Amino acid sequence: MAGWLGVAQAAMGPLELVQDTTDRLLQAIQAEKAVIEKDPDRIYRLVEEIALPHFDFERISRWVLAKNWRKATPEQRQRFLEEFTALLVRTYATALAEYKGQKVTMQPVRMKPDDTQVKVRAEVEQPGAFPIPIDYRMHLTDGAWKVYDVAIDDISLVANYRSTFANEISSGGIDNLIATLATRNKGGDGAK
Repeated sequence: MAGWLGVAQAAMGPLELVQDTTDRLLQAIQAEKAVIEKDPDRIYRLVEEIALPHFDFERISRWVLAKNWRKATPEQRQRFLEEFTALLVRTYATALAEYKGQKVTMQPVRMKPDDTQVKVRAEVEQPGAFPIPIDYRMHLTDGAWKVYDVAIDDISLVANYRSTFANEISSGGIDNLIATLATRNKGGDGAK
């Protein structure tokens, strides 16, 4: 069954993939609300199971580290990839934990049949306020659409982390950045 689901999702277009993943994740969080209240780490596992397969973390990591990716050893790259992925899972899960049933609307995607990059926009309704736009920048890789950046209210995750991490690397080196990420991930301080 899981294999079939993976094939079905691989055949989805970017809009359908974001819609399906969002729906499944929000439904799982609602269905497991009582479990999550007793075991807050459960929401991290749901994000890992449902959303993680649709992100291109290596590309995200390359872009975030920029020239520092090329300077890093293969071991440093792998350790960064692991810790940065964990940070993003924790950050995303923390935001999802605040979800209170707001309506999420997907906007139509403009793309040509041969496009290999696209932006999918979701808008999260906010009571008494403008909707919050969330842009998923995606690319087609190995026959599947993968997210390589998320912008919330026009603030790019990649650009934000790139700037922050460049400063941390220049002051303490890449090993220090990796250690800082590991500490945040162990302490549950993933949202910073």
